[in-house]
Amino acid sequence: MERTLSIIKPNATIDNNIGNIIKKFEDEGLRIAACKLTVLSKEKAEGFYIEHKERPFFGELVSFMTSGPVVIMALEGENAVDKNRQIMGATNPAEAAEGTLRKLYAKSIGENAVHGSDSLQSAEREINYFFDKNEVISRF
Repeated sequence: MERTLSIIKPNATIDNNIGNIIKKFEDEGLRIAACKLTVLSKEKAEGFYIEHKERPFFGELVSFMTSGPVVIMALEGENAVDKNRQIMGATNPAEAAEGTLRKLYAKSIGENAVHGSDSLQSAEREINYFFDKNEVISRF
C-alpha cells in the first residue's frame, strides 16, 4: 500500500466538483486517509511550491492556489502515486485522456483542477507538510 497527496484546486472547488472528484478516486480504488477543506495562506502555498520559486509562473501559481478553498487529501491504495496520476490525466487538459479529472474539470494548464504527488518521496514530504501524523488514518 502507498499514500499520495491530492489537492482539489480552487477552480474545481468553486465549480462544486469536490464530490465528483472524490467519487472518481474512490471508484478507482483509492481511499481517503486524511482530508481537509481550507484556504491556503500565501506563506503555506509558497512553502508547498518552493521547488518552483525561480520559475516564471511561481507568483501566478501561488495567487491561484490562495484564491479560494482547496481540498487536501492523503489517498492510499495499491500503487497510489501512479494510480492518482493516471486518474488526474496530463497537466494540460487539452492533452488529457477522456474521463480523467483534468479532461473533465480543468479550465487550463494553470487551473488544472487537481494536484498529485509525482513520487513516493514527494508524497511523504507533501503529506507531512499538510497533515500531522495523528490526522492520517490508515484503513488498510
